[in-house]
Amino acid sequence: MKPYVYLIGSGPGDPELLTLRGAAALAESDVVLYDGLSNPRLLDHAPQAEHICVGKHGHSRIWKQDEIIAEMLRHAREGKTVARLKGGDPAVFARTAEEVDALLEASVTFEIIPGITAALAAGSYAGIPITHRKFASAVALVTGHEEPGKAESAIDWNALAKFPGTLVIYMGVTTASVWTVALISGGMDPSTPVALIRRCSLPDQRAIHCRLSEVTERLTPAHRFRPPVIAIIGKVAELAEPIEKLRDQLPLAGQTIAVTRPRDQAESMAADIRARGGYPIIAPAIAVEPIDDFGEIDGVIDNLDQAHWLVFCSRNGIAPFFQRLRQRNIDVRRLAHCSIAAVGERTAEALQYFGVFCDLVPDDFSSAGLADAFAEKLDHPADTHVVIFRANRGSDELPSRLKSAGVKVDEVVTYLNTDSDHPDPQMQSLLEEGKLDWITVTSSATARNLHRLYGTSLNRSRLAALSPKTAAVLTDLGLTVDVTADPYTIDSLLNALERKR
Repeated sequence: MKPYVYLIGSGPGDPELLTLRGAAALAESDVVLYDGLSNPRLLDHAPQAEHICVGKHGHSRIWKQDEIIAEMLRHAREGKTVARLKGGDPAVFARTAEEVDALLEASVTFEIIPGITAALAAGSYAGIPITHRKFASAVALVTGHEEPGKAESAIDWNALAKFPGTLVIYMGVTTASVWTVALISGGMDPSTPVALIRRCSLPDQRAIHCRLSEVTERLTPAHRFRPPVIAIIGKVAELAEPIEKLRDQLPLAGQTIAVTRPRDQAESMAADIRARGGYPIIAPAIAVEPIDDFGEIDGVIDNLDQAHWLVFCSRNGIAPFFQRLRQRNIDVRRLAHCSIAAVGERTAEALQYFGVFCDLVPDDFSSAGLADAFAEKLDHPADTHVVIFRANRGSDELPSRLKSAGVKVDEVVTYLNTDSDHPDPQMQSLLEEGKLDWITVTSSATARNLHRLYGTSLNRSRLAALSPKTAAVLTDLGLTVDVTADPYTIDSLLNALERKR
């Protein structure tokens, strides 16, 4: 196979800031060489690839640049597609030129895929416009850490001291005493505003606002303000305060919240958390998978005239049924004589997408709630035929109670609910460091698998359950539940988190 290498900018830290092109390239790769500034969640875009970490400060050996290049070329010569995943943008202080030279010399085809560089992200996430019509019409990106062994600095600090705009200094923590003194000696006002932004776009982002003359003092080891840090120097650094205050007023500001729902359902909940100012960590404990055999669904479709009620326990069970109708060229008019029930509002809303409106949605969004509603609704249970579309596992309360009342019940598995096999690395790390504020738990199956994956370390965070039944499962497992939603909806769950902030 023809060798190919992607040099991909992973952005400043938040995995959602990767470009679409970068995600597509990762999906095509056989090997991913990633550095410590690349969020491990980005590897989810390359589940088929071999993942090789080329070093993370404090966690593993940092590879030398010639070692990285040799590894990249070795895999490329084997005909593999290689992704070199680099923090920020490949063209900004990322040593990409050396890798490009090596690829050209080896006649290996490559593509450079831009990423969001830390200077732009730090400004945006800290509420600092690094350009401003009144204060800064130019920006200079400067490294605070030049190549060791240089005979003399290539940076003209005297010129930068007089630069008519914003200075952004990368990798300047350990050399702060050097560049601050150089700028002040070159004529920059010691009272020039500076914003120091650490781990921008990540849940533990921090910012220090000070004057140029105070920077060295603020970056001592005692302050524990360690790399990665971006320094923004200039009048614009003073503009962050109003935006920071506005952000802090959001109800979940500063809260890191684990979303443990299946991945295809997690994003909508994560979006709600972001809108409230929180930082979501998507770490599915269970997965939703399609069924292989449509025999049971076909059996229902063939005998629709015998069914009185169709019950959908989850949004996941809706699409397979209606897709099968379409595949068999059967339209929804065949459902005209059937009444439709759904366990909750979200499931009822999903049915509306297919032009179907529910006849019964319980006030209590649970299987027990729907069973109670049926008890009031059915005048002649023995003459009633109910078809329940559900997962391969879950609560049996609804079918059991209907059968006990004399109702004929058919249970049809329309999707599979499976456990995630491995702990999520980011969630596990945040738990160990005590930096995860909330873990949301939306089902009994999720509760059990979370306990299997993480054990009692879950008690290092606060647990939020979607329903009393889920809360009871967590409690039985020896875990402490801090909030339980009422009613049993995602909105209600997030509202409960806000009240506990």
